[in-house]
Amino acid sequence: MANVFIFTICSVLLMSRAESCYIPDSLYVPVPQFIPVGYQITKVETADCDIKTLRLTVEDPSFTIHSNGAIVTLTPVTLATRGRTFSVRAQDNNGPGSEMEVHLVRQTVKETDHSGQVLLKRVKRRWSPPPIHVLENDKGPFPRKIEKVVSSAAATHKLYYTISGSGVDEAPLGVFSIDRDTGELNAHKPVDREEYATLKLRFRAYDVQTKQEADKYLDLQVIIDDMNDNAPEFQGELKFTVPERSSIGMMVGTVNATDRDQINTSHVRIRFTLMDASKLFAIDPLTGVITTAVNTLDREVQDTHMVLVKIQDLEGAPNGLFSTATATITLSDINDNPPTFTKTSYEASIQENESGKLILRIPVEDKDLINTPNWISKFVITKGNEDGNFRIDSDPKTNEGLLYVVKPLDYEKNKKVRLEISAQNEAKLVGTTAQWLSVPVDVNVINVDEGPQFSAPTIRINVKENTPNGTIIGTYTAKDPETNSADGIMYYKIEDPAFWINVDRNTGELRVANTIDRESHFVQDGIYNITVKAVDKSSKVGLGTVILVIEDVNDNVPKIPSNLVLCEDKDGKVGSVIVVAEDKDDSPFSSPFTFSFPPDHDGKWSVRPFNATAAVLQPAKELPRGIYEVPLIVRDLQGVGATQMTTVMICQCRDGVCIAKRSSVTFGPQAALAMLLPLLLLLLLCLLLIFFCITRREKLELEDMGYSGGHLLPSNTEAPGDEVDSNLIGMGLEQALKGSVKGSALNAGWLGNQSSSTIGGHGIHDIGNYQGAISTTKMQEYSSGQYEHQYGQHVGSQLLGNGMGFDYRHVAQDSSYLHTWQTNGVYLQRKLDHMRTEGDGRYADDIIHSYGYEGTGSVAGSVGCCSDHGDNDNLDFLNTLGPKFKCLADVCRKT
Repeated sequence: MANVFIFTICSVLLMSRAESCYIPDSLYVPVPQFIPVGYQITKVETADCDIKTLRLTVEDPSFTIHSNGAIVTLTPVTLATRGRTFSVRAQDNNGPGSEMEVHLVRQTVKETDHSGQVLLKRVKRRWSPPPIHVLENDKGPFPRKIEKVVSSAAATHKLYYTISGSGVDEAPLGVFSIDRDTGELNAHKPVDREEYATLKLRFRAYDVQTKQEADKYLDLQVIIDDMNDNAPEFQGELKFTVPERSSIGMMVGTVNATDRDQINTSHVRIRFTLMDASKLFAIDPLTGVITTAVNTLDREVQDTHMVLVKIQDLEGAPNGLFSTATATITLSDINDNPPTFTKTSYEASIQENESGKLILRIPVEDKDLINTPNWISKFVITKGNEDGNFRIDSDPKTNEGLLYVVKPLDYEKNKKVRLEISAQNEAKLVGTTAQWLSVPVDVNVINVDEGPQFSAPTIRINVKENTPNGTIIGTYTAKDPETNSADGIMYYKIEDPAFWINVDRNTGELRVANTIDRESHFVQDGIYNITVKAVDKSSKVGLGTVILVIEDVNDNVPKIPSNLVLCEDKDGKVGSVIVVAEDKDDSPFSSPFTFSFPPDHDGKWSVRPFNATAAVLQPAKELPRGIYEVPLIVRDLQGVGATQMTTVMICQCRDGVCIAKRSSVTFGPQAALAMLLPLLLLLLLCLLLIFFCITRREKLELEDMGYSGGHLLPSNTEAPGDEVDSNLIGMGLEQALKGSVKGSALNAGWLGNQSSSTIGGHGIHDIGNYQGAISTTKMQEYSSGQYEHQYGQHVGSQLLGNGMGFDYRHVAQDSSYLHTWQTNGVYLQRKLDHMRTEGDGRYADDIIHSYGYEGTGSVAGSVGCCSDHGDNDNLDFLNTLGPKFKCLADVCRKT
């Protein structure tokens, strides 16, 4: 079968190599499409290699290479259409070695019959050449012949060839061309593999005469072979941090690099190198990991190191391309420097008895990083503060130590205190053999003239209750701390709630002043406190406390309840009752108690112990319901006791309470007071009514001069009428009535327009009854009420309406006037007696009423019953009511 293509490799460019151990750059091996395990692909031939130290490696895990150079499959391999490529490396101890690329190409298919004989299979003529390899960045000369393509149809036809695809009419343009007649493929310019790793071309063969394709088109792949034309590049920032004082080999960071050349070739195998001559750091040449080379890195000496890093491909071969960059390595702080004091010792002063005061600031220095736990100071008082007089803090701003006195110092006890203060950090010391430092601090105590001090701030004295008054129970004295003498010191009692103790002013003796009672509420748990002060000659004061421990005595007998209830059950049987006794004394003067009856007991009751403080009392025989007085003798543990009477009520009970007692009413003091209170209120009300009636009667007797019914009376209009001659004022009353006044009163038509009116509860007609000219018959008619409205009232109204006054002194100068006065007095007395019998109902109509039209032009207006209702005593408001009311006020006012 004719070959589909005849490939002729025109030239092979070989680069000079410096390696001592050499293998070819590439190798093309035809293999079947399916390669079984253990299949030997090929055998690599080496040159100038040391056999003893030769190392052959293959990067594809599907293959292995033996020491004799044989490449064998480790796993089944299926070959793709494009084939498969992997690298083989040979290296000995004499140099860096060399690398070869193995290209696996699918071989011609052969078939076998059942007997295993190989049969030639005739296939249709097809173009199936392997890929064409072109070296990138070829420098020419151009055009350069790359390959020659010949179709099998050329044997029978005269052909011409065309080409299209990448490098021709697609980017990159103008790279390839083909000779139309011979089919030679030429290159016209170099190609950069980093931009175009492969190019795809399509070849076509046409018949010259028919212009038709003589064969099916052929797709050919052009592989741009890599050359080492790109230097490696750094990736990421070269900034690293490592703690100072790190041990040798501590990882600092990793330098990352990349290379644009073809992967899995020596062109991208980078070697890392540090160009720094200080030798403080090291770098792994293959991984780029930077580590510390010494353990003496000190941040306080130099906190940042600049290291020059070199990366070179071809595994660092001299002809490899390289790049350099500076890596910044920062040393992080550790607490390897303790705080140091600026002085070797410190001194401070404080007055005795002062506290809560800052007496010293202690500065320190620290080389560690500021404002970190490695720098922040923490001070500790290691010696001299056994009594807790001092406290030391840290100033967060200045990092100084602040020494305070928190408990007063005593000059007489210690004139100077020596402290030892240690300066530390919040963090522990690491990476150093240094220790925390300390400094001595002398605190001088300044003497102050103090008040007297008692022998002890608090003393305890035991005293029995009921100790006789005047008994000395102890002495509480003080001394001047300056002179250690008690001369001239006076003693006073400050606090003694129950006034039980007196303090001798000169000696400090404590005497019983009043009976001490342990059972008093002033005593708590047997303790009673008094406060004493001592005053020296300079009036300085010292205070002390005396704790009296009150010892109990048997001064209380057990007490039992005075009333007990004993219930009957439904069958009339009487049960028992528990009698509980109480004793204010404590053991052994209290329980257990004993209960018994006096010798002259009537035998109706029995008692038996119940517990230490109670006994069961029950009838010794049947007893009817009722109240019984039962004597009981109750004694404490010491036999102290007395006979006590308790009242026992036997009754039917409900919920423990006698039914009869619950239904009965028992009056106590409060109930009696509650019943008397309404009686007292009623008495006060009666007195108030009497006072009101007396006051009312006095007003009636003095002011009510006529009809006093108090009812609304019809009244004529107050419209203008006959004028009253002013000469009538000096005339006698009878003459006035017989003259124009009477005529006006009876004939002026006053019974026309009417309105209802009363004045202060009296009838206005009362004044008309004082006229002596009225006959006895008329007086009787008037007394019977016949002329009450028609005559007397109108006359009075006319008189008052004209502002006329009436002089009562005329009555005493004329016997007829006196007779009339006496007659009117009898009438008024009857009216008053009648009003007393009517009660409060008589005033039912004395309320505000509506009035009819009274006309216009009246200066004073109408007067009603309520005119004098507001204030019975203050009549000053009448001064503003006009001349008619002034006259009326003069008549009504008491004389």
